[in-house]
Amino acid sequence: MQKDKKEKREKNPMIDFADAVNRSMVGDPSSLVKGGCLTKIITLVIIVIGFFILSRCSY
Repeated sequence: MQKDKKEKREKNPMIDFADAVNRSMVGDPSSLVKGGCLTKIITLVIIVIGFFILSRCSY
């Protein structure tokens, strides 16, 4: 399996760079819910406030 990955990188060295750029631009949504209870509560509050603001702006 390692050999396949190594050959793939040798054939197209920009794959790793493209993956890194995509991850840095998009982010990792699962990292928002990783963590303790306080992190999850804060994330939930921010999402609820965002939906509330968007619903008020749509009138």
